[in-house]
Amino acid sequence: MTGRLKTIQEELKQKTVTGSSGGGMVTVEADGRGHVRRIKIEPGVVSPDDTEMLEDLIVAAVSDAQKRAADVAQEEMNRITGDLPLPFKFPL
Repeated sequence: MTGRLKTIQEELKQKTVTGSSGGGMVTVEADGRGHVRRIKIEPGVVSPDDTEMLEDLIVAAVSDAQKRAADVAQEEMNRITGDLPLPFKFPL
């Protein structure tokens, strides 16, 4: 099981998930573990008069990417556990 867990961790590093907010105005690319690789911001959303909105959009997009990564990781774990209800989470 430990060997398979290491394999899954390596596979998750290679996967890519994308989160977005503001109708795609801010997109975040992360690996399957939720580690952010890239943030893309459409120029039209950048306004020196409203940096708070941009900050909120970035946080929302990062959260979306991390949730998607968690979903991918859970799917991988379910493959090796056979959907058994385990009392703990594996570290990914």
